[in-house]
Amino acid sequence: MNWYMDVLKKYAVFDGRSRRQEFWMFFLFNFIINLILTFLGRFFGFFLFISVLYSLAILVPGIAVAIRRMHDIGKSGIWILIVLIPCVGWIWYLVLAATEGEPSANAYGPSPK
Repeated sequence: MNWYMDVLKKYAVFDGRSRRQEFWMFFLFNFIINLILTFLGRFFGFFLFISVLYSLAILVPGIAVAIRRMHDIGKSGIWILIVLIPCVGWIWYLVLAATEGEPSANAYGPSPK
């Protein structure tokens, strides 16, 4: 849960670097929360509205942690737009997000490890 809260504390911080664990734990917690809210939304219409609000509220921190993740592997944050390439974009992005970060300092800052 600390990884999730750390990303929320850096709500709109687009500089620096994020470790793989921080990125994937944030992704996992978002997936679980959205899954629960969507499941509850099937039974109670109000929770569907809350699910949409939650998704909108978490959009900026999600983009920020994705950009910091790209910085960790030495790529510009614009690489998150690779998902816009049909079919292969998501696969390529997942490979980039799963790649180990550079062990030493790079142009985006010191190693977060």
